[in-house]
Amino acid sequence: MPSSDPPRHRCSTALLFLLLLGFSFAAADDASWTEDSTLESPGCTNKFQMVKILNWVDGVESNDFLTGLTAQFGESLPSDAGQGVRSPVAFVRPLDSCSNLSSRLDGSIALSIRGNCAFTEKAKHAEAAGASALLVINDKEDLDEMGCMEKDTSLNVSIPVLMISKSSGDALNKSMVDNKSVELLLYAPSRPAVDLTAGLLLLMAVGTVVVASLWSDLTDPDQANESYSILAKIDLKLIFSQEFTGVGTRKDDPEKEILDISVTGAVFFIVTASIFLLLLFYFMSSWFVWVLTIFFCIGGMQGMHNIITAVLLRKWRHLGRRSVKLPLLGTMSWMSLLVNIFCLAFAVFWFVKRHTSYAWAGQDILGICLMITALQVVRLPNIKVATVLLCCAFVYDIFWVFISPLIFHESVMIVVAQGDSSSGESIPMLLRIPRFFDPWGGYDMIGFGDILFPGLLISFASRYDKIKKRVISSGYFLWLTIGYGVGLLLTYLGLYLMDGHGQPALLYIVPCTLGLAVILGLVRGELKELWNYGIEESESNTPEDTLPVA
Repeated sequence: MPSSDPPRHRCSTALLFLLLLGFSFAAADDASWTEDSTLESPGCTNKFQMVKILNWVDGVESNDFLTGLTAQFGESLPSDAGQGVRSPVAFVRPLDSCSNLSSRLDGSIALSIRGNCAFTEKAKHAEAAGASALLVINDKEDLDEMGCMEKDTSLNVSIPVLMISKSSGDALNKSMVDNKSVELLLYAPSRPAVDLTAGLLLLMAVGTVVVASLWSDLTDPDQANESYSILAKIDLKLIFSQEFTGVGTRKDDPEKEILDISVTGAVFFIVTASIFLLLLFYFMSSWFVWVLTIFFCIGGMQGMHNIITAVLLRKWRHLGRRSVKLPLLGTMSWMSLLVNIFCLAFAVFWFVKRHTSYAWAGQDILGICLMITALQVVRLPNIKVATVLLCCAFVYDIFWVFISPLIFHESVMIVVAQGDSSSGESIPMLLRIPRFFDPWGGYDMIGFGDILFPGLLISFASRYDKIKKRVISSGYFLWLTIGYGVGLLLTYLGLYLMDGHGQPALLYIVPCTLGLAVILGLVRGELKELWNYGIEESESNTPEDTLPVA
């Protein structure tokens, strides 16, 4: 790229800021419920299932469906809407169904508030009045599991029983005013055994890391080979031109600034990320999410610009020769100007349409471009720093997903990732893809941190193999990439076994990448070299080469 284009270091601060927001977790965006302790007994052994509730008002079907959760007892619902029966709905009297009902409900679906009596008692009263099913309206938005009491030793309820949220009950009540006719159809669609979209998300994550690690070879192989040849022969000091006491900077060429993370910088990075996570947890609001979304757009634009210009210049180098001088922006090539306009238009379009059903595609494109660029700018110098960073991230991920509920009564990581529920705004620092084959819809998601943290290690392995001129099978890059894929597979297995509850992905990824690197280094007798790589060269440099942590 010609020197007339804006240097990459102008976006370094934004990239570091966005790296701090690289939340590390994997989750499925599903309807959920609160798990309570339940008692299994004869007639009370049903599995809890999510239920779709289609509704008609005066014969006109609603565009939206309601959701419910079946009880541990009662009749099972069909898995297909075509097998369900459309029935009228009516409120019971008394409203809590805790005593015999005052009127018959022959063939109707009974609607009851939660009240103070046992769920099984409600079901018995509704069934005795001839109801075809019982819907219990919860007093909150969560769906609680309805189990049996110890006295229910032999329960025989032959109608479906399910719970709906308070807002769903309010919606039905609103539809039933003025004596309007309301009909419901209940069914419990089954989820596919294998979530294919999770496989697509895995390929996106692994592909991002691989492309970022091999980016210089893909975009300018001649220059990359020359640079690695020089590094291997004469001057490793150029790589590590600062003491490892902070995040240092270096330049491989006039336009490319590299930030090498140090041990202190790695710890500082995780501590800062934790503080920022807490700030988001306590002060989450729509304007806060807006600010983060704007930062995401800026970083994504810069990443997309770098990727597009690198690809164009690889094929047509003459495109960067003609330049133009602009107010405020300075001198840049015509190609860079046109690419910037395109990237700006793309980011603005996504920002305006970010709540649409197809916005996930633009979010993923911007996110992948951002991460590829980040992995070119931020680097790990050796396995020592990688161990400190990934071990701290390992603890960080587990603490904020699994342990934080014990202190804050909620999983801080998951709450922050879900964004501001009141405005519908969510933080975009994650990749997501719709669950195309799931009747319940939703998204599979993975945080940027689950790609960036292992990506830094895999990028180091790629550079090390190149400098040492290793063939792919005897190097580290291939095996760590495979280990990363295995770690992601284990993450989604954990997600499946825990019914879609968010998982700290680094719990699985770090042992499969950093652990594998350490084992390979031990077996090959290279662990000491990997651990201290570049430190000897850096010790002869002066302290003024080091920049303070940004």
